[in-house]
Amino acid sequence: MKRFFEEILSSIVIFIIFFILTKPIHSKRNNHNKDLDNGEQGLSLWINEQQLKVLSGYAFRVYAIHNSCVNIDLRDPNFSQKLPTIPSEVNSVNFTWTSGGKKYNYNFDRLESSDKNILKPPTVSIKTKGRIPKRQKDFSIFLPCTGNLSGVAAFGIGLLIQDRHGKQLPGTPLRLTFNKECAHRGVYVYDRNNTSLTTSQGPDPECDKKCNSNGHCNPEKVCQCKNGYMGQYCQTALCYPQCMNGGSCVAPNVCSCPPGYQGKHCEGGICANKCLNGGKCIQKDKCKCSKGYFGPRCEMSRCFIPCKNGGKCIGTNKCDCPLGLRGDHCEIGQRDKSYRCRKPCVHGECLTNRTCKCQEGFTGRFCNQRKWKPRIDESGS
Repeated sequence: MKRFFEEILSSIVIFIIFFILTKPIHSKRNNHNKDLDNGEQGLSLWINEQQLKVLSGYAFRVYAIHNSCVNIDLRDPNFSQKLPTIPSEVNSVNFTWTSGGKKYNYNFDRLESSDKNILKPPTVSIKTKGRIPKRQKDFSIFLPCTGNLSGVAAFGIGLLIQDRHGKQLPGTPLRLTFNKECAHRGVYVYDRNNTSLTTSQGPDPECDKKCNSNGHCNPEKVCQCKNGYMGQYCQTALCYPQCMNGGSCVAPNVCSCPPGYQGKHCEGGICANKCLNGGKCIQKDKCKCSKGYFGPRCEMSRCFIPCKNGGKCIGTNKCDCPLGLRGDHCEIGQRDKSYRCRKPCVHGECLTNRTCKCQEGFTGRFCNQRKWKPRIDESGS
């Protein structure tokens, strides 16, 4: 079960890493040209938002190309080696693209499989050659397993993009190689005692009984899962980002956190004892202390003799004293309670309403600017 869950997470990762996860880019709509969708002013290609929503519960964009710029990571010759194997549950990837009003021609000049006994060559839902549409249009890349053998096969995809003058888009042609896992879709057979099935692959004649409330059995006797669920019987919920610090995903984007952690993704800690002196709980029973304090609960000051008269410890035996006080521990002088300006008045006096009363010839919020005086023409003209 653990390995299967890891594979499911890998299926999400493949969509994210497939064209490098960046922060979702939401372009503003151009009011001057409403024919261009979502403000895409140049060629853009991204993973279909609806597919990501099905897998993760979130609709966002993962760009391969944005405004005619190819993601720099895709140009790395070792990029393909960093990708995990696409699990057997993922049989297609859906994309959306638009030329942004410019004219670009495309050519899927490479659609290959290294082992056709396991995986057929990839196919696309559109013509392999043509013009990229001006408006947003979806297309899919299909990864058809033969169904005869179980195993992993490598496949390659090549995409060439040129402008109307035949000049290649910088960063193309894209030459990417991936690994795809396939599972043999055999026929279910019963054991000698006719009590249980001997294989867990392919269509299940007992699909109607085994699909839980997170999916339904389709005509091919395979469980069709609701958004946010995966697995042979839709038993695995998906959380994106995945639960942290040992948390488990119990429903789409709902994490059950272990003791000592909290947050939507179990990213935050819980401190049984409150952090003191301005400290913040960052992990289980771990405080991040403010400057000048240390200890498990930030209970110890670096000022071995405490700061007096409202002073604050800001370092080892170093106190930040209020105005009017001085000394290593703010023990000398008398606190000036009338001073309320956040910054000193350079050429003026601080009033009780936190404003500066400037001396003659100066102006500005902090009386730090000289007043401009018009020059007098001595000729009298």
